[in-house]
Amino acid sequence: MAGTFSQIYIQIVFAVKGRNSLISESLEEELYRYITGIVSNKGQKMLAINGMPDHIHFLIGMKPNCCLSDLVREIKKSTNDWVNGKVPNKIKFQWQEGYGAFSYSQSSLNNVIAYIQKQKEHHRKKSFREEYKEFLSYFQIDHKEEYLFEWIE
Repeated sequence: MAGTFSQIYIQIVFAVKGRNSLISESLEEELYRYITGIVSNKGQKMLAINGMPDHIHFLIGMKPNCCLSDLVREIKKSTNDWVNGKVPNKIKFQWQEGYGAFSYSQSSLNNVIAYIQKQKEHHRKKSFREEYKEFLSYFQIDHKEEYLFEWIE
């Protein structure tokens, strides 16, 4: 019997609305587990997740029956509700609209996983804006500045 065989790896990047630093060290590990649970419950595989107080990166192994935009929408909606119920903030936790999604080959996975795991170290040298624009340039993604994330200078 014929089957469907695939190998799809996607790194997803998105930021907290207004680039507020609302992902505290005490919250991040539990938030990453929560997001990993959503990814797993949708039948996908989390390979790496990490971030900064104002944005996250994660790498998934994705099946072809998954609609990436639906998965990201579910992650954002569920985590907005979860964080706001867990941590009362003066500022309501919410993700910014939009996201970056970048595909990789099997041979690149170790490097991408290492990159994601070293986010805090990486951002000592480079801003999120610089990093994100480098992704867009490297992957040759046409874009307009006004449609990128809100930037804090």
